[in-house]
Amino acid sequence: MLKVVIIGYGEMFTNLIAASLDAQCEIVGVVRNASIKYNPIIKKVLDIFNPSIEYNYIKSYNLPEITTRSVNSEDFRKQLIKLNPDIILVGSWGEKFEKKTYDIPKIATINAHPSLLPKYRGPNPYYWVIRNREKTSGITFHLMDENFDTGSILAQEEIEINSDETGESLKHKTVLKARGVACELLKTLQEDVIIPLQQSENKSSYYSHPEYSELDFGKSAEENYALIRASHPWVKAYFYHNVTPLIPNPYKTSITENFTNQTTAGTIVDVNIKSKEISVLCSDGKVLKMSDINHYKKYDRPFTKFYIEREVKIGDNLQTKDY
Repeated sequence: MLKVVIIGYGEMFTNLIAASLDAQCEIVGVVRNASIKYNPIIKKVLDIFNPSIEYNYIKSYNLPEITTRSVNSEDFRKQLIKLNPDIILVGSWGEKFEKKTYDIPKIATINAHPSLLPKYRGPNPYYWVIRNREKTSGITFHLMDENFDTGSILAQEEIEINSDETGESLKHKTVLKARGVACELLKTLQEDVIIPLQQSENKSSYYSHPEYSELDFGKSAEENYALIRASHPWVKAYFYHNVTPLIPNPYKTSITENFTNQTTAGTIVDVNIKSKEISVLCSDGKVLKMSDINHYKKYDRPFTKFYIEREVKIGDNLQTKDY
């Protein structure tokens, strides 16, 4: 029976726990992000009054939690040595592991990365694969090394990206896929040797955190729709009507044909006050139909319908960028 330590946060973390249990491994320790993010007193208060998904999962399975302020601390390394794990599984973690840490397990430290490596290295592939209108993404389990997401590949599986996929829905699909792939990987490691596949650097790409997502109707409707879907729930996609920022609902946005006489990109071709809908012509001649629009500022959102009724008119031209 493999002895496993699991490090991470969010859905990836809980699905790696589930995968380890599915594979009948012995989980000898778990580390969640709250240990790094909060001091012990704040962490304890949050666990009582606002318990996270990670905390509830750990308690429901009565898993031994390791408390540390860094995976690279000497204290944490001493705890690991005492636990003597075969494998460390990592799912969603911001710290770069030092060699002294990732070399401790008897077999390997393995990271779960939500893309088809070597493409889309970096912290948020969910956003970038949708924004770049990829047809597929995936989950990759790879050995940890001294750099982010560059270690040799142990297991990998492709995931289809639907035409209406959002960052949120793709993440949910990916972590569920990760559970199955991780389970099979752990079962294989208990019985056999896996030969790691070195990543091809000439096919690699790296993307950082998304910073902002302003729509540009000087681009195609497909590009803007992809940006809206990719941004949810990481950052807010938005556009300006005059000086007022508005945010579309990614689940109530679509692309339609232009049945008007308007030909200028950025022109509002239709407005529906009841559904808080604004339809805008894009550079490719298609119309981006955005329903359930809201003010960007949280406290102004109850007044969005009033704003659209009073200020937004067919024929208004929204800001486009020059390239």
